[in-house]
Amino acid sequence: MQPDNELQSPQDSGFNGNTLALRLFAQAQPTLVDVQPAARVIPILKQDTILHAGPPITWEAMCPAMRGGVLGALIYEGLANNLAEAQRLAPSGMIRFAPAQNYGAIGSGCGILSASMPVWVIEDRANHTHAYAPIGDGLRRGLQHGANGSETLNRLNWLEGFLAPRLRELIRRSDGIELFPMLRSALQMGDEGHVRNKAAMQLLQLTLLPFMLNGKLANKDINEILAFLRGHNGVFLNLTLGACKAAWHKAESVSSTLITAIASNGVEMGIRLNGGWHTAPAPVIEACYLPEYSAESANPLLGDDNIAEASGLGGFAAGSAPAIHEAVGKTAEELLDATLQMYEITADNSPHFVLPILNNRGAPTGIDVAKVVNTGIAPFATAFVMHRQPGIGHIGSGVWRTPLELFARAFASLTPAILDASLPT
Repeated sequence: MQPDNELQSPQDSGFNGNTLALRLFAQAQPTLVDVQPAARVIPILKQDTILHAGPPITWEAMCPAMRGGVLGALIYEGLANNLAEAQRLAPSGMIRFAPAQNYGAIGSGCGILSASMPVWVIEDRANHTHAYAPIGDGLRRGLQHGANGSETLNRLNWLEGFLAPRLRELIRRSDGIELFPMLRSALQMGDEGHVRNKAAMQLLQLTLLPFMLNGKLANKDINEILAFLRGHNGVFLNLTLGACKAAWHKAESVSSTLITAIASNGVEMGIRLNGGWHTAPAPVIEACYLPEYSAESANPLLGDDNIAEASGLGGFAAGSAPAIHEAVGKTAEELLDATLQMYEITADNSPHFVLPILNNRGAPTGIDVAKVVNTGIAPFATAFVMHRQPGIGHIGSGVWRTPLELFARAFASLTPAILDASLPT
């Protein structure tokens, strides 16, 4: 299996590498256009293939939570009848594992994606690329948390059989839902686009509601859909991640010094630079834990979620999101200071997202590996914390800094040609 992009030279465009990558991101119009079974839109995703969050990893190296999610997916796909069969199948060599982001897909938590799972289909209508993200099972203890019991499997079957076809009809009738304007509005309402998605989820419901009321849906179906959406604000996170992935997808084919994603598989974290991975051990992040848990229960960082930071959301917008201060254990002043620092290591102010607390200044966007190395300022991110054991799920929220040695390693990998092509003109 090969990465999804081949590197292209920016020379023919008349721009240096970073400027061209930023221009592609700035003009992006990620739009929710469909819901489809994953295998229908992701050619690599055959029944014997499982995609996951973060950089590449083998079954033997996976953390228990990710293993739990894989086992659940094997049962859901009908490849195993029970956990015992799934535990024999997973390490047998008959199942292939690959990073979701290598193939235009992305997901929070374990990021487990298998052939039959319904995915949001997000089209960047400006750059003509697509990205895909699981709808999400809507459970605190769902597949993305490593759960694989009957409740989780029943929810997946409900998503596939009931919710997905109805959402598909609503989205098609809408002629597409632009996601970045919705996220821009959500930032004005207290979200930062990562650990808080309450406003964005409400905006999605308001957008879909007229198509529910003016279509052929029965009242009981409308009530069931709205109950799901109202009860699971985190479902919007995968839409955010998919929108960011679609917006950066074309830029990943440009030789530059810009990081297009930060992600972790729960064992190793990675940054994506020019379509490839650079990795280091995943950290256990500083967090505020739910009462019954502590850092001893925490899994190292897990999920594709921090593509949000690469796009000017999450920790890069946290200073303008007062509703998250208590959840991540930082004061408003600390979060604002961190956001202001991020302007020192990014290439531009976002044309998509503005921060009210900074007089609607564009959020810092485009993490430049060269600036990180030269300034010694590590990217600041918000995150959910997951339990080490499968099926327990979210146990807290916090903040963290990407290890500087990871950026030094990535910078050292750059060729003189890429560095020259990324210098200001």
